[in-house]
Amino acid sequence: MENFIVSARKYRPATFESVVGQHAITSTLQNAIRNNTLAQAFLFCGPRGVGKTTCARIMAKTINCLHPTENMEACNECESCVSFNNNASFNIFELDAASNSGVDDIRALIDQVRIPPQIGKYKVYIIDEVHMLSGAAFNAFLKTLEEPPAYAKFILATTEKHKILPTILSRCQIFDFKRITVEDITKHLQNIAAKEGVTAEEEALNIIAQKADGALRDALSIFDQMVSFSGNNITYKDVINNLNVLDYEYYFGMVENILAGDINSMLLLLNEVINKGFDPQNFIQGMASHLRNLLLGKDRRVVGLMEVSAQLKERYAKQAERCSTDFLLKALDLANECDINFRNANNKRLHLEVALMKMVGSVESGELRVESGGLRVESGELRVESGDKRVESGDKRVERREVKPVVNQGKPVVNQGNVVQRMRRAGTISILDEEPKNTVSETPVEVKNNPFTQEMLTAAWTKFVEANKNVLPSFVAGIGKYQPTLSDNNEIHYDVDNMLVVNNMANITKLRDHLSEHLGNNQFTLVPHVMEKPKDDVAYTDRSRFEIMAQMNPNVLTLKKGLGLNVDI
Repeated sequence: MENFIVSARKYRPATFESVVGQHAITSTLQNAIRNNTLAQAFLFCGPRGVGKTTCARIMAKTINCLHPTENMEACNECESCVSFNNNASFNIFELDAASNSGVDDIRALIDQVRIPPQIGKYKVYIIDEVHMLSGAAFNAFLKTLEEPPAYAKFILATTEKHKILPTILSRCQIFDFKRITVEDITKHLQNIAAKEGVTAEEEALNIIAQKADGALRDALSIFDQMVSFSGNNITYKDVINNLNVLDYEYYFGMVENILAGDINSMLLLLNEVINKGFDPQNFIQGMASHLRNLLLGKDRRVVGLMEVSAQLKERYAKQAERCSTDFLLKALDLANECDINFRNANNKRLHLEVALMKMVGSVESGELRVESGGLRVESGELRVESGDKRVESGDKRVERREVKPVVNQGKPVVNQGNVVQRMRRAGTISILDEEPKNTVSETPVEVKNNPFTQEMLTAAWTKFVEANKNVLPSFVAGIGKYQPTLSDNNEIHYDVDNMLVVNNMANITKLRDHLSEHLGNNQFTLVPHVMEKPKDDVAYTDRSRFEIMAQMNPNVLTLKKGLGLNVDI
């Protein structure tokens, strides 16, 4: 019976060109070999399974090759290459620092460095998992690493660069290996499947690549597992069943139920997922990824950011056409909030169900349409249209510090960009406290343009405040603390300490009518200014409380010293 060799060993890259997903690093190393600008020590760092040790072995083989190719690849024919391929090279040494982490192991390595190579140019020392060396071993290694013989090269590999001493890092040329993309892993698995005579669906290999989390070695191990499970025909269904991955059909179905507002079908589908043994938190995390893909699917320019197959990208784009951007953003926010608070929830299933039901509510609020009175809301976009008035805002809460409604012939005209509309929470709309029924008069309005002074304005303003103390208490409290100021161009500036006063257009209209009547002028502009309230310092610690007491009564310091008290806790 022929011995089985796992794919991670059988298809381990033997040339720089065959290394997957690290083109920038391999190109740099090839150029260094071509230009004879090799550093004395290299540090290859990055997550597992991305090619650190593989690149170290390829580099060690190539720099000792007697007849390298034009692309700086090993020839595989010279004496040095043949001995390396047979694991019999006396110029290349591999040391596992996890099992050789002591000072004596490093001293033995230093003794070997003194002996020059018999064949080839260099003696190469590959130290894997170098962060496992003890502090004493690192210190013993420093001198040799800093001033090695010209023929000695060190290649250190690690998954935890932060554990290596800075003195070691400063003596190395550092290469950071990146996680291999899902697309690159999928293509590599397709090539291996073709060589092995295995038929594999693209979506199946894509799931394997996602499960590998950027590690090619893990992907090859899963591939071997799936070949053992399903033979020479790897299907998407077999992969999700064997790897316990939730089928994307559940997510597409869940979004369909949310868009349709079918809460019962949504809960039944969730129940099916939980009954199959899937963790509810994994489901909401997968739901968030699905919503992200739908958001990407709304623009062809960013479809490529999805880490899914080409066929699945088209399906995401198709469902994304039925989802508004506003809904997807709200649903993503709800999914993220559910995931963050999931661990602290007492009833975790109910916590998840409430989040999904809120997503249904966000769809219903986004599709609200009320056209009577000129108000229309479509997919979260607020429009107020009546005569020459138009206000547009998104679902986000916006606040500005100056609001300037302009008066035209005694009636307000809402200026775009000046009047602020606020969304209190998802699914509810706040436009005005009291919406004036007749905002634009169809009959001509008499123009009043009598001049008035600051004294006349102050008197009229005070009279309005006194007359409406009991009728409009909240509004009067907001405008009555400060006196108005008359400036050029008939602008009346007044201060308020609450944004709600500015938004109360109905009461502002009453104020304007009162001033117009008593001043004999309706060609002025009301300009409110929202006053910032200073934040009070709050004493949270014993020390801060003590300092406040000492400021109020200096004798407290004398008492502290006399009793030998300590408040620094």
